[in-house]
Amino acid sequence: MATHRTKMLIIGSGPAGYSAAIYGARAMMEPIVVQGLQPGGQLTITTDVENYPGFRDVIQGPWLMEEMKAQAEHVGTRMMWDTIVEVDLANGSPFRAIGDSGDEYIGDVLVIATGAQAKWLGVPGEMELGGKGVSACATCDGFFYRGKKVAVIGGGNTAVEEALYLTNHSDDVTLIHRRDELRAEKILQDRLLNHPKISVLWNKTVESFEAGENGALSHLRLRDTVTGEDSNFSCDGAFVAIGHAPATELFKGKLPMDDSGYLVVEPGTPKTSIPGVFAAGDVMDHTYRQAVTAAGTGCMAALDAERFLATLDVAEREAAE
Repeated sequence: MATHRTKMLIIGSGPAGYSAAIYGARAMMEPIVVQGLQPGGQLTITTDVENYPGFRDVIQGPWLMEEMKAQAEHVGTRMMWDTIVEVDLANGSPFRAIGDSGDEYIGDVLVIATGAQAKWLGVPGEMELGGKGVSACATCDGFFYRGKKVAVIGGGNTAVEEALYLTNHSDDVTLIHRRDELRAEKILQDRLLNHPKISVLWNKTVESFEAGENGALSHLRLRDTVTGEDSNFSCDGAFVAIGHAPATELFKGKLPMDDSGYLVVEPGTPKTSIPGVFAAGDVMDHTYRQAVTAAGTGCMAALDAERFLATLDVAEREAAE
């Protein structure tokens, strides 16, 4: 067991965590990034990325995360292969965290960038066909299904918004819902039900995602929740839209969260209710959930962290005098 001391401690290693590290290192805060169970975050399970600025050609999600990590290390970040299992925020700065390894991490400021995970159905073929017709992000992957037949699974705001978005690329969008009415807001329901490019299959659950001869998705196997009847639904792309789960279990009872478990921040900033603790990326963003917005909030967290440390230095000097 060892103790690691830094001005800036970052928990999480997706676009938000790496961006915070890049800015933090360039501000001489000598950041430590504790990478967690999935270094690189959700982009490590994303194949084609076409909407991250700066690349004219399609790039791969894992490659982008490797480049961000390498850039952060190049400017002075220390990467730790560990998972935080306990944090102490109650006593203010410096903040203390314990890793699964038993190591202790102490930081004058703390950036939380633990991200969120899309909720999945957990049925056969779902993971195997990820990137081959199955996705959990229409904004990320809808462009690849231009002019093709697509399905959205879900009945809440997320599903309806994804279906409406997909009409920008497809003239044949089907929403598949296990009940006979939607849970989405009324205004969204009205837009969806009156849209000429969208149809709805009610009382249907997805039993499995099935591949065709080319190894990509060819159809969904459905079951009627009323009659129990099985059927097949042919499509080129299927988007699972049943919500996201932020990775905030570690901070329950220690930081304010909304009803969905996302960390609450001061509007327009990454500042949490505890001075010196900042939240960046999908752990606090339930609206946009894009790599570029996560990177942006990581930058904001680092800039605000630098300002916070400057106020601490002033306070210490005044106390000494």
